[in-house]
Amino acid sequence: MELSVLGQAAGMFAATNVDDLLVLAVFFGQATAGRATRGGAWRVVAGQYLGFLGILAVAVIGALGAGLLPEAVVPYLGLLPLALGVRAAISAWRERRDGAAPDDPAEVSGGGPGAWQVAAVTFANGGDNLGVYVPVFTVAGIGGTAVYAVVFLIGVAVWCAAGWFLATRPLIAAALSRWGHVVLPVVLIGIGLAILVEGGAFGL
Repeated sequence: MELSVLGQAAGMFAATNVDDLLVLAVFFGQATAGRATRGGAWRVVAGQYLGFLGILAVAVIGALGAGLLPEAVVPYLGLLPLALGVRAAISAWRERRDGAAPDDPAEVSGGGPGAWQVAAVTFANGGDNLGVYVPVFTVAGIGGTAVYAVVFLIGVAVWCAAGWFLATRPLIAAALSRWGHVVLPVVLIGIGLAILVEGGAFGL
């Protein structure tokens, strides 16, 4: 196994997943804000892996020529994080209206985001990943694709560790605890709109 292939795979993963670090930090921040911290954090990790495995599956099938997702459909994946962001915003507004303090541990849900929510956001945010992975996998062949996949899955673990590290730094953790209920919908809605606009959905 050539070191150059490993380096290319690592570089490709980092380049196509930089934006995921912020999202992971926000998710981990929510998971650590209330009770059952460990369970909430593991749900974030599970969701990240589920979402990324979905991206890998689509990329591999696309490279094999099956074309599971037509190119015209990819931009509309932005509707997933957009809907989740709107839902999170409505939830935060209701908490504020009912007088619940979002940064009060007694009022914060101990579960944090669900695995399905993290997976949906990860998968929907994978349009750029697919745009890079499919042609690379097509050229790399089965053996090369397997190497890329292994490196990518290791990269997911590194990204999760980095997101957890950022979310548990005292200053960052305090900011996420206080403002996470605002940051999360803003980030999700921003991701959704970016995917829709950059993909030309609805003629945007």
